[in-house]
Amino acid sequence: MLEILRERTFRRLFGAQVVALVGTGLATVALALLAYDLAGAQAGSVLGTALAIKMVVYVTLAPLAGATVPPRLRKAVLIGLDLVRAAAALMLPFVTEIWQVYVLIALLQSASACFTPLFQSLIPEILPEERDYTRALSLSRLAYDLESLLSPAIAAALLTMISFHGLFAGTSAGFIASALLVMATTFPVVHAARAAGSPYARALRGMRIYLHTPRLRGLLALNLCAAAGGAMVFVNTVVIVRGPLQGGEREVAWALAAFGAGSMAVALLLPKLLERIQDRSVMLGAASVMVGALFAATGLWAATQGRLGWALLIPLWCVLGAAYAGLVTPGGRLLRRSAQADDLPFLFAAQFSLSHVCWLLAYPLAGWVGAAIGLGSALVALSCVAVLGLFVAWRAWPCHDPDVVEHSHPELSDDHPHLVDHQVLEGKHMHPYRIDELHGRWPQ
Repeated sequence: MLEILRERTFRRLFGAQVVALVGTGLATVALALLAYDLAGAQAGSVLGTALAIKMVVYVTLAPLAGATVPPRLRKAVLIGLDLVRAAAALMLPFVTEIWQVYVLIALLQSASACFTPLFQSLIPEILPEERDYTRALSLSRLAYDLESLLSPAIAAALLTMISFHGLFAGTSAGFIASALLVMATTFPVVHAARAAGSPYARALRGMRIYLHTPRLRGLLALNLCAAAGGAMVFVNTVVIVRGPLQGGEREVAWALAAFGAGSMAVALLLPKLLERIQDRSVMLGAASVMVGALFAATGLWAATQGRLGWALLIPLWCVLGAAYAGLVTPGGRLLRRSAQADDLPFLFAAQFSLSHVCWLLAYPLAGWVGAAIGLGSALVALSCVAVLGLFVAWRAWPCHDPDVVEHSHPELSDDHPHLVDHQVLEGKHMHPYRIDELHGRWPQ
């Protein structure tokens, strides 16, 4: 997997991603502690709202990011977005009211909503080979796991010397370092022409490709399953640790790190696993594990009357992290299979936006239900959401999912260039099927 770091452009972009995510991980811990400092036992509700705001800006801004930024400006835009995130993070230690948290989170996450799909769309341009791209996805997944493993561990160490407010300075430093690495990177030259039409039309084009491709509809349902487990961890860990477990700031960081440990372990195994087993089998298996772990957590929470001990919490969080990685890591492979090169930026932006609709449902459910009715009720609700995601994915994504599909074009004349380019037998022909102008719907 690490051999792809020999590619200089990817190595620098990957470094930018790593340092930015380490900073983001520090902010995750600090934000949870800030919410508890401002709201006490209602911290879950505050976090749920803050993260729901994050999802709203992701859903609304991400599709436009890939569609509005021309290739020649991607570098400057990514640097500017990193600097905006650094400035917002530096302001967070000075907030005294909950509404101020919401405003700054909206600013920071608006920049992230534009940054991430632009970054993701660069990877297939830098690494066009399927084998290299698969390894890059897993390595990128490991980088995201730094946010939930190494960053909480670093935060736990730093909290022995500084207050949690100082962690926001680390977040800002991560974004500045990311901007410097992007500045030092030579971006690939895109020779293909960009899709025609307005930015909104290009954004909708990515959505249309996504929603008309069966495997991607399955991916969206699996994102719902992943969000159900992830939201429980990200929103309610601080409530469980600071409440029933009577832990401190460092214990919150270590509990979040347990989720990341499970995720990272699976992400390391996935490249070889995906060479032997189909993406669908791996992802549906991970969804089944996620559903089982959530129902197990629900039963244990009821059996212990809300006094889930460390001996149960840490293994459960590890299993949830492992299932989460199995659900989200292969997603980029599916996107790459499902669009022409020109459409990949729009498709990545659509995935980024639509997947966060799932989080927009899960975060408030985890936070508001947990604060209003109890964490046991939140677990029941999230378990049901995960089951729904698994069932819809199983139905929407067919077992037989080839790249090359036989189909016909009765609406085209026999001398149409598309039919001339492909051998037509008895009115049908075969080629890698992608949703585009000539292929508006998936053949039955």
